[in-house]
Amino acid sequence: MRRFLLLYATQQGQAKAIAEEICEQAVVHGFSADLHCISESDKYDLKTETAPLVVVVSTTGTGDPPDTARKFVKEIQNQTLPVDFFAHLRYGLLGLGDSEYTYFCNGGKIIDKRLQELGARHFYDTGHADDCVGLELVVEPWIAGLWPALRKHFRSSRGQEEISGALPVASPASSRTDLVKSELLHIESQVELLRFDDSGRKDSEVLKQNAVNSNQSNVVIEDFESSLTRSVPPLSQASLNIPGLPPEYLQVHLQESLGQEESQVSVTSADPVFQVPISKAVQLTTNDAIKTTLLVELDISNTDFSYQPGDAFSVICPNSDSEVQSLLQRLQLEDKREHCVLLKIKADTKKKATLPQHIPAGCSLQFIFTWCLEIRAIPKKAFLRALVDYTSDSAEKRRLQELCSKQGAADYSRFVRDACACLLDLLLAFPSCQPPLSLLLEHLPKLQPRPYSCASSSLFHPGKLHFVFNIVEFLSTATTEVLRKGVCTGWLALLVASVLQPNIHASHEDSGKALAPKISISPRTTNSFHLPDDPSIPIIMVGPGTGIAPFIGFLQHREKLQEQHPDGNFGAMWLFFGCRHKDRDYLFRKELRHFLKHGILTHLKVSFSRDAPVGEEEAPAKYVQDNIQLHGQQVARILLQENGHIYVCGDAKNMAKDVHDALVQIISKEVGVEKLEAMKTLATLKEEKRYLQDIWS
Repeated sequence: MRRFLLLYATQQGQAKAIAEEICEQAVVHGFSADLHCISESDKYDLKTETAPLVVVVSTTGTGDPPDTARKFVKEIQNQTLPVDFFAHLRYGLLGLGDSEYTYFCNGGKIIDKRLQELGARHFYDTGHADDCVGLELVVEPWIAGLWPALRKHFRSSRGQEEISGALPVASPASSRTDLVKSELLHIESQVELLRFDDSGRKDSEVLKQNAVNSNQSNVVIEDFESSLTRSVPPLSQASLNIPGLPPEYLQVHLQESLGQEESQVSVTSADPVFQVPISKAVQLTTNDAIKTTLLVELDISNTDFSYQPGDAFSVICPNSDSEVQSLLQRLQLEDKREHCVLLKIKADTKKKATLPQHIPAGCSLQFIFTWCLEIRAIPKKAFLRALVDYTSDSAEKRRLQELCSKQGAADYSRFVRDACACLLDLLLAFPSCQPPLSLLLEHLPKLQPRPYSCASSSLFHPGKLHFVFNIVEFLSTATTEVLRKGVCTGWLALLVASVLQPNIHASHEDSGKALAPKISISPRTTNSFHLPDDPSIPIIMVGPGTGIAPFIGFLQHREKLQEQHPDGNFGAMWLFFGCRHKDRDYLFRKELRHFLKHGILTHLKVSFSRDAPVGEEEAPAKYVQDNIQLHGQQVARILLQENGHIYVCGDAKNMAKDVHDALVQIISKEVGVEKLEAMKTLATLKEEKRYLQDIWS
């Protein structure tokens, strides 16, 4: 069989699942995939690799390669490597990302760009899959096109060997062309990383619009008839292309429990885990605010957990008790919830498989569904395809086939992905579907710890760690309309209910000695979202809503530094904050006034998006980006003349993009350059770690 090397760099398992799918399909197409995680550098060697390389790379944070790829990226970024280091390498790369983030698919782009700079060449065009509109829209056709590209590569390689036995030596002219191409690639990638080219936006919009248009063609019928469980013509009468059945690989045995202790620590990664008590919880918003925002204080004094302002950490959280019970009930496993789950690989499986690392050995069914599996995950098409074979009702079977088919892509987007349908929704909607436990353990991903920004300074609050969050609420419309809370924020809200104080009682002192509930946290890998080492450097902070969290830590830290060094040279600190209503969700209002009064915060610019202007006063700035525009001259001076830093924290979907657009306009106007040049300037600021983002969708 013709062999190729298949590497994946994954953060939450998406890239790994896609790579495994490629590996399984390879056999059918007459290839053999040598599959490895990119971190397993002892299992492959790109310096001597002669087979074609296929790489699947996800993106994490605000545009970083996943943690599993950090060592690989560091090694290939070594500036002493010669430009022909990978000249022998032919590769194809699939990047995964989310266009709601500024640096779309940047994990893949960083690796792609560097491989090209080191002489590697594509045998197949790079794919960029967008989770915002559905990864499968790019992933499926990219995988389908991989096989002819591999066949063509092997044919041409064989031809080259027969003609010359070696690759031709590049002529000086072709070397010059390659150099020009490399320079162009660098400029293009710098700008492309910013994701603000019109074509990129149009692609996303076209995909979304196509989905909208396809839904509108039978708008009257669909509104009344089409649903998660029913389709209408033409889909209901169409011949379907459905994906191949994923091979099953787990054998499950349920054994009566011996009553051993189970720990959340066993379900996490290699990061250290600290169990810490909640020492205080404060509601920062009024009861009539649209979102409820809580501040939680953790007592870390008896641990060696350390942090600096700007750091983030993970909270290890469980699934909702009621959802776990409903799922076990529907699976008719309620009476076995305390049974131990014993797993092994099926002897006759066609899959190259290992036991899922996120399911600890010998734990109870209840524990696994509560702490290990993301039961809220939106089921992928491969999962739907697997459920088909365990569905007895012919109409239900047909509908599941439609939802995982190529022809049913719009319905999958509308009724599964966009409706936030989860496994429980599907099982309730399709009552004749009776999947075995093994299938769920194969397809449900790991329950991920949830990241939060540190909202305090350990200089200001020794032995304490603060964080801030909105209690997430969303409407799931998969079957009936259900108001669901976020997995972690809903759990935390319940946990702190007994110790929660209203905002008027918030103080720097500890509250009463109510029994403190404990949670498990782990540090997150270091980032660069930190104050400059030189305190004289001016900084601009942009953080509407809970995006203000790390900046409270910055300001607390700066206050203590200024107390310790009264004659020190401290740069200006600008804060652009925004919320809906001045009297309902103006977070940390009292603290910000304190920082302003004492000269810690030099400029505070606040926008209220839902408050109407009073009397005849001019309409104030509605959003943070409007306020940034109003102070464009000062912003440009700080960033371009005073070597200042800008930090943006909060919503990736709208705010971060709008702030970025505002900065492009400001630089363009103040410096008198074209938009493209302004975008390059911002790309340079990002490379210099002077334009930093901590954003989420």
